[in-house]
Amino acid sequence: MTPSQNPCKRRHPTPPPPSAASPAAPVALSLPGFVADRAEAAVRVERLLRYQFCDRALLEEALTHQSFSDGAFSYQRLEFVGDAALGLAFSNFLYLTNPTLGPGALSTLRAANISTEKLARVAVRHDLYPLLRRKCARLDLLVTRWLFEPVITAETVDEQPVTTLHELCQKHGKVAQFETWQKGGMTMVNVFVGGEMVGLGSSEQKVIAKLNAARDALGKLIGGAKQQVLINGIANGLVDEIVELRECKQKLTEQCIGKHWPKPIFKLEKEGGPAHERNFVCSVQVDTKTGTFVTIGDPMSRVKDAENSAAQKMVELLLKL
Repeated sequence: MTPSQNPCKRRHPTPPPPSAASPAAPVALSLPGFVADRAEAAVRVERLLRYQFCDRALLEEALTHQSFSDGAFSYQRLEFVGDAALGLAFSNFLYLTNPTLGPGALSTLRAANISTEKLARVAVRHDLYPLLRRKCARLDLLVTRWLFEPVITAETVDEQPVTTLHELCQKHGKVAQFETWQKGGMTMVNVFVGGEMVGLGSSEQKVIAKLNAARDALGKLIGGAKQQVLINGIANGLVDEIVELRECKQKLTEQCIGKHWPKPIFKLEKEGGPAHERNFVCSVQVDTKTGTFVTIGDPMSRVKDAENSAAQKMVELLLKL
């Protein structure tokens, strides 16, 4: 396996270079070293993995970046096998440790944890990068700045920036929209709120690019340069009466009971998107003394949120009557 494919093992990590802990000009960064003794490099890997390779030539191939030999001899072919093996290993781990999660949620967890960026951080944290044969100054510079993030679990996945961003926008009567495009093999994602771009993210994987873009947008919307976007255009007579998204279904039900109307009827209208990015659209029907009304909510990552979105639109509609 390549350094970027090393599974995350619970060990005491090697501290990152001092330059990663505090900002500095690029010329002052302490670039990673290189272990020229290849026998020593092999021993370090075997010690870390607690595994002895039968064929160390394969290990040397796994420790060779394409920049070292113009791609003629590198870890790229092994990477094809390693990606599949790592995906299976993480699938097995998540399946056994999360017995109540469905395939969509499991796919999201797997994608978030086996991204290129995540695995690269693991390799750097375990001091594998100095063992890599390479001739890439840009990669060296990136390694000096990597931040190490924890494994994403079922308990924290809903705290990810995409969900938080949607909830923040809904609270202010706004809608966050994501625009995806490609640039040089990278997936680029722009975030728009109220027609204004508020965030940008990139990655080799779409789901990670979206997470990065949402994180960037949150930083700018909450006390940042774009916080005014949430305020502009919402100062009308209805806003003060619109409750938070997560309370809308309950609020609507209470309103119907208070007016002696039948309870609202919620229906799942649409379910779509890839496994790691499912979205749901729900409708709600309210029968009043003057007629029957139906509203359809915005696409949401959870059915509960989709129902609340439909309820929010119904609350707004009833306020106008």
